[in-house]
Amino acid sequence: MSATALPPGITPLTAEEEAVMRALGRLMLVLPRALTTDLERDQRMSASEYSVLRHLSESRDGSMRMSELAQACDMSLSGMTRLAAKLEAFGFLKRTKCDSDARGWNAVLTEKGLDRLREAWPAHLASVRRHIFDHLDDLDLRALAKALNAMAS
Repeated sequence: MSATALPPGITPLTAEEEAVMRALGRLMLVLPRALTTDLERDQRMSASEYSVLRHLSESRDGSMRMSELAQACDMSLSGMTRLAAKLEAFGFLKRTKCDSDARGWNAVLTEKGLDRLREAWPAHLASVRRHIFDHLDDLDLRALAKALNAMAS
C-alpha cells in the first residue's frame, strides 16, 4: 500500500516489521496444526482433549467450573459440554454439580485422566520443543514471553 493513503500519525511498517507480522500470521495458522497433528498421531488425542486435562491438572483442586474451563480452552460452553461428556465416558473426568450454584457444573479430573495426561505429556513436550524451542536459540525467552503476553492482552 502507498504510504500517502495513511492518516496522520500512522507510519508504514519497516521491512523488518512487515517480515515479523507475516511470520506471526503464518505461525498462528501453522503451529496449532503441527502440534495437533503430532498429538493425534503419537497419542491418538486431540489438542482440545489435552488442553482440558492440562487445565484441570493445573487447577487448585483438579476441578474447574465448566464455563471457566471452556474459557481457558478457548471453546464455547456447548463445545466444552460435548467434549467433557466424551472425556467422562473415557473415565478421564467427572462432572459434578457446583456446590455454590445449583445451575453450574464442575469438571473434575480423575486419576485415570491424570494418568492419561502423564502418558501424553512426553510426546507433546517433544513436539513443542521441535516446533518452537528448537528454533529460538539465543533469544531472551523472558522478553519474548513478556512481548507475546502483551500482544495477547
